[in-house]
Amino acid sequence: MSKQYNGKHLTLDERMVIQNCIYGGMSKTEIAKKLNKHKSTIGKEIRFYRTFYTTVNSYPVDCAKFQTCPDKSTCTKLCEKYENFTCKRRDISVGACNGCVKSPHCRFPKATYNAINADRLYKQKLIDTRKGFNLTDEEINFIGNIIAPLLLKGQSPYQIRLNHPELGICEKSLYNYIEAGIFKDFGIDRFVLRRQVSRKKTRKKSEIKLKKRQDRSYLIGRKYDDYLNYINQTGETNIVQMDTVYNDGSTGPFIQTFKFVRFGFMFAILHKEKNALEMNKGIALLSRILGPVLFKKYVAVILPDRGSEFIRAHELEKIRPAEYRTRVFYCDPMQSCQKASLENNHIELRYILPKHKDLYELGLNLQDDLNLVISHINSAPKEKLDGKSPIELLKFLAPNLADRFFKFGIKEINKDEITLLPSLLKK
Repeated sequence: MSKQYNGKHLTLDERMVIQNCIYGGMSKTEIAKKLNKHKSTIGKEIRFYRTFYTTVNSYPVDCAKFQTCPDKSTCTKLCEKYENFTCKRRDISVGACNGCVKSPHCRFPKATYNAINADRLYKQKLIDTRKGFNLTDEEINFIGNIIAPLLLKGQSPYQIRLNHPELGICEKSLYNYIEAGIFKDFGIDRFVLRRQVSRKKTRKKSEIKLKKRQDRSYLIGRKYDDYLNYINQTGETNIVQMDTVYNDGSTGPFIQTFKFVRFGFMFAILHKEKNALEMNKGIALLSRILGPVLFKKYVAVILPDRGSEFIRAHELEKIRPAEYRTRVFYCDPMQSCQKASLENNHIELRYILPKHKDLYELGLNLQDDLNLVISHINSAPKEKLDGKSPIELLKFLAPNLADRFFKFGIKEINKDEITLLPSLLKK
């Protein structure tokens, strides 16, 4: 005869028992037997409501090979040797690090189960599944006073929640509250949430005018397949994606963008014209900012699209006829996804510099103005970087490179001062 379990929800007292049992080294099976619950109930409770955290001395990347890696000073998840760290106690056995004798010395991410926190998260989950929202006036005022000024600066709920854990709610709940109009008294409704960049309507084939380029010799040995082969052969990871952004092709201004993929860091240079000569000047300026040694190290490969402004590949690559400073390869036609990392940054750039707007009127007149825009974008935490900002990652992995950009005018912005709206450039 199978054992009968009570089907009641876990109480705070039962969660305290789970917490104490984990500290005592008991298995999930033993805890389940003690509480007259199924083993899967205990496993789900710990897995769903445990909290991951890192310490000050944590490894920058949770790679299982980090301790023995000879390149740990430049380690990222982009490394082809990366292997996700797993712990028998944390990931397989009991599911939490409470009471682990190795925990004080372990520098990998830890997971702890706290009964009070688990009970709070569980009740929050119940609230989110109900119709309506269970918030007191005091809670609404508390949350609204924090999020209102940050949303009006263009920050996302993810970024706000990450920088303000005192809110005590998850990102999903914050979205739900905003869309439900709970914070209308603070000037906040669903329309302040950042939207995806709208797509242009595809033109009919008969409307598309194709312009063939006469000389395409610059593509020999520099196509996307050549790029993949080069990366596979050399193992090169310091790749910089390059593009141009503008609204008016006749008057400008034109923004030459660079994405240091390894660090998630974007840099940009302002131009009054969009042609091959100006783009080459941009590369020359970047080389002066970094210096020849750092440029050759961190701009080892440049990947632009096939725009006419990037066709002078030889001049981009070489300082002198026999001396390479970088290698240039080109994306396939109509394949912007091949430099998707930079394209995603352009979405953020468009929050501040929307399409169909006069960029000069918005306040983009000098390189200092563009530096301010880039500083705010790079200071915003990114979910793909585990809540870190590109500037934080750059400072940690390549402090000498970060210092060069700081001297040029890029700066780290306080989290609550980050603005990702056109109002950033208003004097």
